[in-house]
Amino acid sequence: MSADILIALRELTNSKQLDRSELHGLIQDGIYAALAKRHGPTVQAEVDIDESKGSIKIVLLKTVVEEVTDPAREIALEEARMTDEEFQVGDMMEEPVDFTEFGRTAVQAAKQRIIQRVREGERTRIRDEFSSRVGELLSGEVQQIERGKLVVMLNKFREAEAIIPYREQNHREHFHQGEPVRAVLKRVEETPKGPRLVLSRSDAMFVQALFKLEVPEIQQGIVEIRAAAREVGSRTKIAVFSRDDAVDPVGACVGIKGSRVQAVVNELAGERIDIVPWSQDPERFAKLALAPARVARVFSDPATKTIQAVVDEDQLSLAIGRNGQNVRLASELTEWKIDLYSSREWMERAGDQPIFAPLPEDSAVNPRLAEIEGISAATSAVLEEAGYKRLDDIIDLEREDFLRLAGIAPGEADRLMSIINELTTDDANAEAGVSAGSEAAAEDEAQSSVVGIDPEAAPLPGGEEALREIGGGTADTEDFGAPPATGEDANEANEANEANEAAKAKTKAKGRVKAEG
Repeated sequence: MSADILIALRELTNSKQLDRSELHGLIQDGIYAALAKRHGPTVQAEVDIDESKGSIKIVLLKTVVEEVTDPAREIALEEARMTDEEFQVGDMMEEPVDFTEFGRTAVQAAKQRIIQRVREGERTRIRDEFSSRVGELLSGEVQQIERGKLVVMLNKFREAEAIIPYREQNHREHFHQGEPVRAVLKRVEETPKGPRLVLSRSDAMFVQALFKLEVPEIQQGIVEIRAAAREVGSRTKIAVFSRDDAVDPVGACVGIKGSRVQAVVNELAGERIDIVPWSQDPERFAKLALAPARVARVFSDPATKTIQAVVDEDQLSLAIGRNGQNVRLASELTEWKIDLYSSREWMERAGDQPIFAPLPEDSAVNPRLAEIEGISAATSAVLEEAGYKRLDDIIDLEREDFLRLAGIAPGEADRLMSIINELTTDDANAEAGVSAGSEAAAEDEAQSSVVGIDPEAAPLPGGEEALREIGGGTADTEDFGAPPATGEDANEANEANEANEAAKAKTKAKGRVKAEG
C-alpha cells in the first residue's frame, strides 16, 4: 500500500512541479497528521521514506514511565518490559507501526494534508514567481470567457490563475476561447483561493512591454522608456532616452523602415504611436510631447507644474488633436498641466495676463534682453511685457513677429533682427552674451532709445512712464526725433573710441539723450 501511495504522490509531484525534498516533507506531514488523529496530538514518531524500495517505515517514540499520564507519548514500565525486560524508567521505546493499520480514515487524512500542503506550496511559488514580474509580457491561451473577463491559461505556469478584466481589455479587439493572447502583468491580487494574476492589454505598460520585446537596445538597457501615456485603441505617446550618445533612442524604437514600431502597432490593432525624445527640461519636454505639432514658445510655472505653450495658427488644431487627445496625452506624458494658445490669442492676452517666468538659465549663454548691447530699455520693456525676457526667447522670431507687438516700429524690428543675427553667428558674442561695443554702438543705442518706439502704435503696457524712462534719462513723449549730432559730441566719441572704454561711451551717449531730450 505504501508503494502505491508513493507512486501516486510521485505523479502528483510531477504534475505540480515539486522537488523530491518537498515530496518527502509533504508525505511526512500527512503521516504525522494521521498519527495525531489516531493516537493523539502529542504523539511522537519517526518516518523513514525509502523511495527506491517503495516503502515507508513509521516508528512511534514513547517514554517509559511508572505511571502513564499521556498515552500518546508515554508507556508503562510493566508494559515495556513485556517487550524487553531491560527497559528502565526514562528509556525511549520504539514501537513500529504497520502502514496498513492506519485505516481508511487515517490515509484520507494524510491525503488531505498532502493536498493542502501542495496547494499552499503552489500559492507561495506563484506569489514568489510573479510579485517581481509586474510590467512583464506574459503569453497564454484564452481558457474561457466569464461575464466579459478573459480567463487565461499561461503557457509556462498553467496552475496560476490569470485573468484579463473587462476594463483592462482593448474593446476594439475580440478574443474567443482557445485563441492565443499576450498581455502585461499589472498586479498580483490576493484572494481566498490564493494569488491571482491580473493582466492588461489596455495599460500603457503593455505598449512598453511590447517595445521591450521588439527593441534589443531596450532589453540591453541602452534605451529606456522614461514615460508613456495611452488612450487605448486610439493613440499612445512614449518618451525614450538613450544612455549611449551614439544610439538614437527614437530610431532604435522605430527600426529599419519602421519594422519594430509596426510590429507593436499590429499587436495593438492599428493604434497610433508617437515616439518622442525624453528631456529633463520640462519646457523642452512639453515641446517634444506635443508632436507632431510644432510649438513656437513655452513658459513654465514650476510652483503649479503648469506649461503655457504658444503655437502658430496653422498648428493649433494639430496640437490640440481630435477631441483634445494630443494635448491631453502630452500633459499625461510630461505630468505637467499644458495650456495651449495660438499666437494671436497670446498676443491679445499678453498685456493683461501674468506670464510665467522661464526656468532659470545660464545668463552668460542666455542673457536677459535688457543686458544685450543694442536693445534699449524701452524696447526690452515692450518685449518683456509680451513674455520675451531672454535671448533664447527671441532667437526664432521673425521680423513680422516683432511688428505684431504694440510699440515696435519697423526700424526697431530691423535692428532686433540684426542683433539676433550678430549674436548667433559671431562666436565671441555667442560666448560673451553681451558685446562690449564701441562709441558708434553706444550712439546707435542712444538713437534707438528715442526713435525705436512708434508713437502712432498702440500705447505701451505701463502707460507714458514707460516712454519717459529710457536708459536712465528722460525723453519727451511728443518728440521722437533723433538728437542732432554736434562737433563736441563727435570729439567726445573719438576720445572714447581711442581709449576703448565702451562703458564710459555708453554712459556719455545716454547723458546726451537726457541733455538734448
